[in-house]
Amino acid sequence: MGRSGEERARNGTPAALESVSKMGNSNGSPWGIRPEEQRGIYALVTYIPGPLGKFLDDLRLELMPGCTPHAHVSLLPPRPVDAGWQVASEHARSLLEQSGPFEVEFTRPAVFPVTGVIYLEVGEGEERLRSLHRSLNAGAVAFGEPFPYHPHATLAQGVTPERVDELHQFAARRWNGFAGPHSFRVDHAVFVQNLNGDTWVDLATLRMGPVPANF
Repeated sequence: MGRSGEERARNGTPAALESVSKMGNSNGSPWGIRPEEQRGIYALVTYIPGPLGKFLDDLRLELMPGCTPHAHVSLLPPRPVDAGWQVASEHARSLLEQSGPFEVEFTRPAVFPVTGVIYLEVGEGEERLRSLHRSLNAGAVAFGEPFPYHPHATLAQGVTPERVDELHQFAARRWNGFAGPHSFRVDHAVFVQNLNGDTWVDLATLRMGPVPANF
């Protein structure tokens, strides 16, 4: 994603048809979905803005040179949507309008043991994220996810087993030395579509909380 696209997304403005980072499944790729089926795959994410988001993008580039990061937390990990993305998006919008914004704080880098994915653990806000996921994973977007939902921000995936510990320790040192904010406000979600294994596009930005009345 180019800088202008990142800035539009981080400011909360829909960045339609802007590519998103490699957003593999919470615990690895390809999310329990065959590669030939991936073009019809969608997810719901909230982007991490400001200095925290930039730090995480830069850290991911250090860990995975050549990737195109856009720091985020998945509210709904990737899944097929048979009803059409507009129907699924409206389902998510109706639920998000009932949920006010909240804070999410990251605590420390960790590793998913099965896949070796390096990620940031969530402290404050974890239960709100889990509650949102339980509500959202229904109706038009219901999916039997291959792993239990675990709120996090991915730092590196597809790492060879012999490098996982090295990169995990590197991420921990960088995180411990980061003097900027360790939390962000979740006040929106973005419905995204996979175009191939590595490229995603933003389809709709959904606000959290009631929509103000127009007079």
